[in-house]
Amino acid sequence: MVFELKQKPHKVTITDRRMMFTTDVPVRDVIHHSLLSCCTDATLHDAALQMNKHHVSSILVMDAGEPVGIWTEADARKLDFTDQSLGEKPISGYMSSPVDTVDGDESLSEIALKFQRLRRRHFLVTDQEHGPIGVVSQTDVIRSQGLEHYLCMRNVRSALNQAPLVLDESLSLADAVNRLRESQRDAAAVRRSTPEHYSIITERDIVQWLAAGVTARTLKEVCSNELYAVDEDTGLLQASNLLKKKGFRHLGVVNQRGGLVGILSYGDILDSVEYEYVNRLQEALQSRDEALKASTAHLRLAQRVIEASLDGIIITDKHGVIESVNPKFTQVTGYSEVEAIGQSTKLLSSGRHSEDFYRHLWSELQSNGYWQGEIWNRRKNGQVYPEWLTITAIYNDEGDVAQFAAIFSDITDRKKDEERIRRLAFFDDLTGVANRRLFQDRLEQAIANAHRHQHRLAVLFLDLDMFKRINDSLGHVVGDEVLKVVAGRLAHTVREGDSVARLGGDEFTVMVPEVDTMDGLMMLAQRINDAISEPISVGSHELYISTSIGISIYPDDGMTSEDLIKNADAAMYRVKADGRGSFHRYTDSLHYDSVRELTIETRLRKAIKDQAFQVKYQPKIELKSGRLIGFEALLRWHDKVSGLVVSPVEFIPVAERLGLIGILGEWVLEAVCRDLLYWHECGYEIVPVAVNISVQQLMKGDLAATVRHIVRNTGVQASWLELEVTESCFIPEQADRIADILHALRMQGVNISIDDFGTGYSSLSYLRRLPLDALKIDRTFVTDVAHNADDARLASTIIAMAKGMGLKVVAEGIENKEQLSFLQRHGCHEGQGFMFAKAEPAKQVGQWLSDHWNPFEALNLQAEN
Repeated sequence: MVFELKQKPHKVTITDRRMMFTTDVPVRDVIHHSLLSCCTDATLHDAALQMNKHHVSSILVMDAGEPVGIWTEADARKLDFTDQSLGEKPISGYMSSPVDTVDGDESLSEIALKFQRLRRRHFLVTDQEHGPIGVVSQTDVIRSQGLEHYLCMRNVRSALNQAPLVLDESLSLADAVNRLRESQRDAAAVRRSTPEHYSIITERDIVQWLAAGVTARTLKEVCSNELYAVDEDTGLLQASNLLKKKGFRHLGVVNQRGGLVGILSYGDILDSVEYEYVNRLQEALQSRDEALKASTAHLRLAQRVIEASLDGIIITDKHGVIESVNPKFTQVTGYSEVEAIGQSTKLLSSGRHSEDFYRHLWSELQSNGYWQGEIWNRRKNGQVYPEWLTITAIYNDEGDVAQFAAIFSDITDRKKDEERIRRLAFFDDLTGVANRRLFQDRLEQAIANAHRHQHRLAVLFLDLDMFKRINDSLGHVVGDEVLKVVAGRLAHTVREGDSVARLGGDEFTVMVPEVDTMDGLMMLAQRINDAISEPISVGSHELYISTSIGISIYPDDGMTSEDLIKNADAAMYRVKADGRGSFHRYTDSLHYDSVRELTIETRLRKAIKDQAFQVKYQPKIELKSGRLIGFEALLRWHDKVSGLVVSPVEFIPVAERLGLIGILGEWVLEAVCRDLLYWHECGYEIVPVAVNISVQQLMKGDLAATVRHIVRNTGVQASWLELEVTESCFIPEQADRIADILHALRMQGVNISIDDFGTGYSSLSYLRRLPLDALKIDRTFVTDVAHNADDARLASTIIAMAKGMGLKVVAEGIENKEQLSFLQRHGCHEGQGFMFAKAEPAKQVGQWLSDHWNPFEALNLQAEN
């Protein structure tokens, strides 16, 4: 076997490349013109020895003076280290063939692209006669290409494209080589017994093991090279320089927590280079270099470009004395060219930066020839402003710094945008008060202070009453103006040191960091209510609004910010339930109510999904004759989890709050229509069934279309249905829309009645516009009608008024003969209540209809003539 190391003669071109940024250097100028070769019968062991000895990563395999193959460190991954005779195998069985060649006149940029395209790591370089003159590797390209300017703009994280391969130190060499081969890696980290400490193995190590005849060992026995690691934010230029300085070909990369996230190689750096961008940047920078050395005409052209630049430009000597500036410099700083030239750049110093800052800046310039960052400078008028500054050293032909070129832009607007983004993170963009995040932070600090000094603090949770009506009727623009006014009134009403925040929608909070007395806190809540209830003028609208306030106290009502806000919210809901427009302090019973409501909410969603509801029917009786003339459909829910019947008083408000009442309402309508159809098919005489309609069903979606669809699909007659709309549904701002909806229902033949009359605030003039058939007197007016003069007077007035409008009158909650007698005397048409019958399932309705049931007979009552 013959090993040969040839030194190929070549023409030496002396070029100062410290300031060059080019990849057009011929590859023959950068390779080591020493070519290690062997014959085809050389053993793997001997080849590895020679590669180790000469510190090369490849060996050319020759036959009769011609290259027939190449064996590289990458090929070493293909070896089977379990084979004890591996070292004695001929290299011809393991070499890569044929040999990929490149011409010595090809540029480095062309070679780099070939490395990327062909996924090679070595090329044989040939001369004009196609004779071999050397081998070029990826390492040679990275070390020789002028990529400093490009690499300084990237960090090592951007060059990583896969997680690191980590091997356990107990792994055998054969298994380790297999892992490298299977994962197509050229290096792997070896985990030591000490956490977060790693060794490294590379393809070069495999060659060394082969040269040393080491095969049957573990990684722990042979791995001595510690993995040198850098932070993932380290610049690629710094990493590349470190690889050169240390003589490494790999670096570990760790994240901020010290975890290993990658292994950076020269190949990774080469793959990360975007050559189209690099070439354009090279052309621009080369044009700059040529312009600085060109004739006066070229200098004038460059001067015009500088003068037209949108960035300020300063040229200084190597000591920082200003030699020239462009017009943008004057525009930004206020200093004219005459005033600036000859002055030190300290002329612009703002005084905001320490001496260490400037010392570090000049140190970077001297060592790297480049500095970029944010700096605060001062204009001629004394105004301090931020700028983004890039300083580049300009070298003379001897490679010494001759000048510095500084390019800067005023980033005042950018800083303002950053401040606005910061405000958006902590302040409500609409009202300007603190947002939820900032309020939470302030509250947690206040709790810590209250704990330390043993005093109490309070959280007030505010929700605007009926605010949704403003958004729905007047639009969100008006609603937003109302929210701004409310926030302003809150800010002016609370005391200095109190914190106001908007949590979202129409919910606000006030944090009182020190509570002296409960009376003072209640007075504050009252002042807030009074301030918000003042009329609000928005455009042509004068609006009145109130707020419900819940109050929680630290430490009485909660020890954490979450508990205080949650409990104040629960107290606010109690105010809502009690009639709004007031305030209430949290109590333990509210917690029980809140838990109860949450439980109902969870089970309600499941009950809707499982359709675990039942419709029951309460008879409506003609009060003169006792004749059955209709039913009211009432929804009932028997909760299978608790085994109890949940009152509609509990679950209907929850369904309305969750927006589920529409689904429930449609289900009830469909169930009633199916029962009506069944009774009709049984031959019973059908009487109308009344179904309650919520305000959400009335205002959201298309109720008329929904009813039409259900009636058509079930095959019932629309006249068999009566829809009961509560008086509270008649929102003045939506009067025309509600009237249109009810008229559309009437056109289908559906009967319309007002439920719970007397509890709302609708005007008689408005009611006359509606297509109504009946009016129901609320049970609260019927209960004491026989004994309470006020209730009697109100009930009789309602009956008379309804008759005057041509409407039927239906009384709810009739439970005894005295109530019945009063209603009969005053001409009330219909009634329902426990005196006649409770609500019963559909099966009982069929029995009533088939028997022509009359409750007067069971009660021994005489029908009126």
